[in-house]
Amino acid sequence: MSERMTPIDLSYEEYLKVPELLDLQKCLSRPEAHDELQFIIVHQVYELWFKLILHTVDHVAELLENGGDYEVREATRLLGRVVSIQRVLVTQVHVLETMTPLDFFQFRENLKPASGFQSVQFRELEFALGMKDRFYLDHFNFDPRARKRLERRFEAPSMRDVLYALLRRRGFDLPHGDELETDAGRTALRHELLKIYGDRRTHDVLYWLCEELVEVDEHLGLWRAHHVRMVERTIGAKTGTGARVTGDREGARYLKQTMEKKAFPELWEVRTYIEEAPRTRS
Repeated sequence: MSERMTPIDLSYEEYLKVPELLDLQKCLSRPEAHDELQFIIVHQVYELWFKLILHTVDHVAELLENGGDYEVREATRLLGRVVSIQRVLVTQVHVLETMTPLDFFQFRENLKPASGFQSVQFRELEFALGMKDRFYLDHFNFDPRARKRLERRFEAPSMRDVLYALLRRRGFDLPHGDELETDAGRTALRHELLKIYGDRRTHDVLYWLCEELVEVDEHLGLWRAHHVRMVERTIGAKTGTGARVTGDREGARYLKQTMEKKAFPELWEVRTYIEEAPRTRS
């Protein structure tokens, strides 16, 4: 029998690359502003969480493309992990709120024109879930590699597409393509979704998948809401540090406009019509 060997000199720090990780925080303020380190660490941690969310969402999409009950249940379980991470993301916003406006202004000028608006991974997440907007592609022309990543996400099927493909394979008569954007298409889609919500015993696996996707959507909205209040509390009505690059889509005023964005609007809308759901079983 062969025995798996682990180098005896492998340490915790080596496995996790802790020295390299701790060397990534480079403050630009001189003299160094006390809160700049906190600002950098919180945002670096956000990017690590975004990486894990994308890793998980991609695996969820693969599971749903197979489409058996086991895969759907496993996908639903992993979406619960995404929600757990999102709750951490909301909490991290309040770490930033421990910084006073004056503390932030001690190093804010050093950030320009960098901005959270330029987080490639966050835009990838939006695209992966189904919130695709070509506007954002042009704002990554300064980084061809990042733009290419976003273009791949833009062209690839979103989680919304994967969900609807799964439902079609399960026998639901969903509209296709541009039909989904018409009034008739939206009505037909709602009618099919109501079958899931009206007959949970038959469609239990699909019901809980849909509800977990709503949970992901809800927590993304909660993060946006907490984030916009943190920005407003810190810089008031000022434009963001990246305004020169991003135009008017910066600062608290713009962020407020994003709070209503949803990846799965049809799963929210169906609740309005739930009394119309065909109930074949109690």
